[in-house]
Amino acid sequence: MEASLSARLYPLAVGNFALGTGMFVTAGLLPPISADLGVSRSAAGQLMTVFALAYAVLSPLLAALTARMPRRRLLLLAMGVFVAGNVLTALAPTYPLVLATRVLAAAGAAMFTPTASGVANALSTPERRGRALALVMGGLSVSSAIGVPLGTWLGGEAGWRATLWMVTGLGVVGLAWVAAVVPEVRMPASGRLRERFAPLAERPVLAVLATQLLMFAAGFTAYTYIGSLFDLPLTAVLWAWGLGGVAGNQLGGRLTDLYGPRRMIIVGLAASTVFLALIPVANLALPVALVWAFLWGALGWLIAPAQQFRTVAAVPDNVPIGLGLLSSAQYLGLFVAGLAGGAALDWFGRTGVTVVATAFGLTALVVTLVTYRPARTPVPVA
Repeated sequence: MEASLSARLYPLAVGNFALGTGMFVTAGLLPPISADLGVSRSAAGQLMTVFALAYAVLSPLLAALTARMPRRRLLLLAMGVFVAGNVLTALAPTYPLVLATRVLAAAGAAMFTPTASGVANALSTPERRGRALALVMGGLSVSSAIGVPLGTWLGGEAGWRATLWMVTGLGVVGLAWVAAVVPEVRMPASGRLRERFAPLAERPVLAVLATQLLMFAAGFTAYTYIGSLFDLPLTAVLWAWGLGGVAGNQLGGRLTDLYGPRRMIIVGLAASTVFLALIPVANLALPVALVWAFLWGALGWLIAPAQQFRTVAAVPDNVPIGLGLLSSAQYLGLFVAGLAGGAALDWFGRTGVTVVATAFGLTALVVTLVTYRPARTPVPVA
């Protein structure tokens, strides 16, 4: 990828790094949050669930309201709202207020991530689109490898509110960098809410969204409750998963450009589903768990650029709307994972979580095989 293009995309990756850290770090802060706010750990865990649900619901609504806003200005507004939400979370004295501030932070994230992907798509050429999308979305995978462990450690040492101030600082860096580097981009889009949901009437779009929802439901049913699935040092397992995610995201962009999105999605889904079923084996020894976590993280993030590429192909005339719907499906998958995984853990223990996660993965694979047909090669006419 050309250096000039990469330089314009790095601020978007940093913004996604801040967003990913702010959302996923909550899972590692449940003990200090519950102790400080006087609620149970399960109630503290709802901060992540509320963030995911708010993101899923608000993404298409806010996309409609901001459709005619220049993309650079929208990126700055989105990051400003995210920063404000985290400042208010760090200052909120009660549990209900903390929940409300997570909705505000989710609103900023719901505007930023789809817009960042749309800008990456607009600035890149078709043959480099997979790598451009992978670079921007790489901020989310890097947050799982660096931001979440660092924020979890900081929360244990200095309190969970210190972690929120760290996330705020990351957001400010992303905002300033976007303001300094990212060029103005205008992408035509309708501001009518009905038209935001119009792609849902198209079968290829529904197929993409179904894969995204089921894929994230599978992965995060296991990830959200991974502390209950392993008897080994959890921090080491999470580090390995995050590092695998970074490698998989970057490799996925290049492989998508080389082999096409369909092959990458099907191979990634099949392999990651096998790894979900192998969770009990991974728990036998730490070296096995580290290798398992790295490969699982790599396979899961391998699919992300291909899914975005597939979305762009399904709605080439409405890329911002398509990517917004893809983000909504992703976070609905996280919401489903939180509910289904929690119920499985309460009723059937760790075995239930593994079975539910694997079942989601198998369903995602079957749905994709049925709905995602190979592109037909035109027959040359003499």
